[in-house]
Amino acid sequence: MDLKRRLQLYLIGLILGGLMAWGFFGNRLSNTAWMPEDRIKLRLKSTLLKAHPTAEAQMAQWPTDLNAVRASIDSAEVLFNDTRRSGDSLYYSIQASIAGRKALLTVLALRDYRADSTATLWELKGR
Repeated sequence: MDLKRRLQLYLIGLILGGLMAWGFFGNRLSNTAWMPEDRIKLRLKSTLLKAHPTAEAQMAQWPTDLNAVRASIDSAEVLFNDTRRSGDSLYYSIQASIAGRKALLTVLALRDYRADSTATLWELKGR
């Protein structure tokens, strides 16, 4: 068997295998978050359910609500240098645009999401 025939068979097998894998597993590109920033944004978007009383007062001054904050996380930027750890908690610093204004969010989440999967909006500052 010459090289040309081997390459043809290899490519046919590669294409058929790729199609079968896509058929079995489907298109999973809509929920892939491989980079750390994307994983944090996906986690916070799905678990940000409550706000600290001071954050609620700050949201009332903006005027915005928690749903608008959660929706702004997709286009936000996680500031890893300002993110800090405290015991079993993580305080994520996120720069987002809410209602046309730049904001600096501090979101509290537990390190072990299996213990408590909810995240809390801790602080909202205008920039």
